[in-house]
Parts: sequence; structure tokens; C-alpha cells
Amino acid sequence: MQERARFRSGRVSKIVRLAALVLAIQFTCTAFAQSKIETGNPEQNSRGGLTGAGAGGSRTKAAKSGGTDGQGNEFLGGNRRPFYRLQPSDVVELSFTLAPEFNQTLTVQPDGYAALKDAGLIEAQGLNLEEFSDAVRTAYRGYLHDPQVAVALKEFEKPYFIVGGEVGKPGKYELRSDTTVVEAVQIAGGLTQQAKHSQVVLFRRVGSELMEARLLNLKKLLKSSNLREDAHLRAGDLIYVPQNTLSKIARFLTKPSVSMYMNTSQF
Repeated sequence: MQERARFRSGRVSKIVRLAALVLAIQFTCTAFAQSKIETGNPEQNSRGGLTGAGAGGSRTKAAKSGGTDGQGNEFLGGNRRPFYRLQPSDVVELSFTLAPEFNQTLTVQPDGYAALKDAGLIEAQGLNLEEFSDAVRTAYRGYLHDPQVAVALKEFEKPYFIVGGEVGKPGKYELRSDTTVVEAVQIAGGLTQQAKHSQVVLFRRVGSELMEARLLNLKKLLKSSNLREDAHLRAGDLIYVPQNTLSKIARFLTKPSVSMYMNTSQF
């Protein structure tokens, strides 16, 4: 009887310890979840402060939207009409609805910043007009209550494309309308007899230090008369038409060099 009672008390003590362990785990999980709710997202908690020059900062850096104009990763076939983005030497005009004394004309500096009246420097390069307008409003919140401003682009670099290599007239051309690579080559005088038009390269800038290259087979496009796969240009694109293999051969060759291009046993 004593052994049976001892066995029962030991079993009960094990059950009690197990229940205590389960309760401790539940309490820990509940406390952790509660702390996550109270802490929240640190990025959200840090919002709400003024970031404009008038609020204590001498420079304002606007957050650039990622995809409002079809940029993202669709650099070679996305939106054919992306929003214009400010570049150095561009001139913009600011008109304040309720505070005309702040009206001004700005020029984007070579470093990409623009100097606002009484509000210091603001980053402008790479922003479209909507993003720049938001940055200006943020900069003047330390001076004006709910500033209302209209932004107009007065002077800007005209969109262009460059064609080089084996074309009739290599050079820089204005991009005045929706233009494809085949059309751009024709604008540049067409292909020469030395052109390797099956491997035309389209270079497109996708960042300050990054270029993306796309290989185009114009020979196949023109032969099939299917130009739906022809790439549409964007401002700043560079088209390069390389030489074909035969055009790379020098006019005068030594006999040993000739053997590199032909097998005499075939004659």
C-alpha cells in the first residue's frame, strides 16, 4: 500500500510540474506578443516629424517613388512614356497659391540640389515634377501652414538618343516622338555594308553607374516584317551597330594570316 501511494504521489508531482511548464511557456509567449504590439514598427513610430529645411534641416532629401512611371525593372519594354525626371541645369518655376512672396525660379545645380528661398537646399535630380512638388511642400512646412505650390518646368534637356558604329551618319539625335531601334537606325542614315545587323546592341542607363545592354537581331526583324518585337527608345539610349567579321579583315595580309580565314585544301 505504501508503494502504491508513493507511486501515485510521484505521478501527481510529475503532472503538476508539466502543467507548470506549460503555463510558463504560455505566459512567455503572451508577454512577447504584447511587447510586439506595444513596440510597433519603429519606422512608423519615427514618422510624423518635420524633415524640411524650415524644421531644422538645411537639406531635404525626398523619397523617390519606385515605379510611378514604369521604371522599376522594366527598363527595356515597360512604360514607353515615363515621367520626365529632373537633371542638372533644368529650370523650374515655383508658384505659391497663398504666399506669393515665396514664388521663385530655380536651377538644378550640378550636384543635383536646388536652393530654395529661405529653406536651404533640396534634392532635385532624379525626381519627377510631382515628387519634387512634394519635397518643396515638405521643406516649407516649417515656414508655412499647409503650403500649396505649383511646379512648372521652364527649361530642360531635350530628350535624345545616340547611334554609333556602322551607320551612315553616326551621332546624337533628338527624341521627338515614339521611336523604335529600326527607325533610329534609319534616321542615322541606315546600315552600312560592313554592319552586322544581326547583333545590334541597345544600351540603356538604369542607374548612376549601371548600364543595361540588350542584343537585337535587326536582320531577323526586317526579314520577317514583324516589328512588334522592335524595342522602343527612351531618352539617353545608345544604339551601337558592330562590324561584321569580313569587314574586320585588314586590306593587306601576310600569307600566314590568310590561313586563319580559309582552308586551302578545299580548292
